Amino acid sequence: MLGTGIVGRTIAVALADLQHEVVIGTRDVAATLGRSSPPMGDWLAEQPRLRLVAYEHTAGCDLFVNATNGAGSLAALGAVGPGLSGRIVLDIANPLDFGRGFPPTLLVKDDDSLGEQLQRAFPAAKVVKTLNTVTAAVMVAPHLLPGPSTIFLSGDDADAKAVVRGILGSFGWIDILDLGGIDTARGTEMYLPLWIRTMQALGTPVFNVAVLR
Repeated sequence: MLGTGIVGRTIAVALADLQHEVVIGTRDVAATLGRSSPPMGDWLAEQPRLRLVAYEHTAGCDLFVNATNGAGSLAALGAVGPGLSGRIVLDIANPLDFGRGFPPTLLVKDDDSLGEQLQRAFPAAKVVKTLNTVTAAVMVAPHLLPGPSTIFLSGDDADAKAVVRGILGSFGWIDILDLGGIDTARGTEMYLPLWIRTMQALGTPVFNVAVLR
């Protein structure tokens, strides 16, 4: 797990509950323990199955979940180094730019995506974009919503997408819509401005869309 925010913590616990061995990577372990909210040390004390390590010490993992801030995703994966080669990168991050406050704009859009940038930067990895269109709680518990809804999948490697589809199924997702190659991540990332406005209108992030067909 790359990233120590609410998304990273939520996914890490969910995977551990499914009996996966999970380590959480961060740029600076001491700094993360000192500044995270709620305090990372207190949270880890309640999660004895999880360990916090520096990014470079995650290199032996079989699958990487990118739950970092989108602006820092390239640097975070770069810190892992050659350990990404041949591995699946489940990319949840969105390229949000809060430079002008809230609501954020997108750092990349229209003719590119963060998912594509990661795949170009790490061609030996297998990047699969998913879960970036729902809030953290819904990512791992779609049953929180009153009816079935849709989660999207983008990636170039069919075998990698099959593995990620299995993880999504273990979280409870049934309607998993494969959009195609990693270039289709442009669509799901550009959905975020609408997601944010919908959240503001509803007064809650616990919602999703369903593709009826």
